[in-house]
Amino acid sequence: MKIRIKGNSLRYRLTKTDVAKLAEDGYVQESVDFGSQQLIYALRLVDDEHLSATYKENAITLYAPKTMIANFADEDKVGYEGTHGSLHLLVEKDFTCLDEVAEDQSDNYPNPLAAKKI
Repeated sequence: MKIRIKGNSLRYRLTKTDVAKLAEDGYVQESVDFGSQQLIYALRLVDDEHLSATYKENAITLYAPKTMIANFADEDKVGYEGTHGSLHLLVEKDFTCLDEVAEDQSDNYPNPLAAKKI
């Protein structure tokens, strides 16, 4: 799982394994070690109709409705978005990059634009 923060926007990108774990456990998390502190970012499924998020005790948690994620792995839908107050939220599949990158992308979803690349 990757997190991207830009301005008042929060985006989570999920690999195939992340989506499967989320569907099975209802929760997935990662962390960044800053030495004396860790930043935790997590995604939790909830019985709600809208995306929401909190930041408490060095943890960013995005809450997603269970109904959004139920068939996420098997559908063509790229992601879900919403707002929580003025915060823009997005949960999406992590696609393989079209450019050469050093990171391991073996667990990413196939990029739908790859067939269009010349």
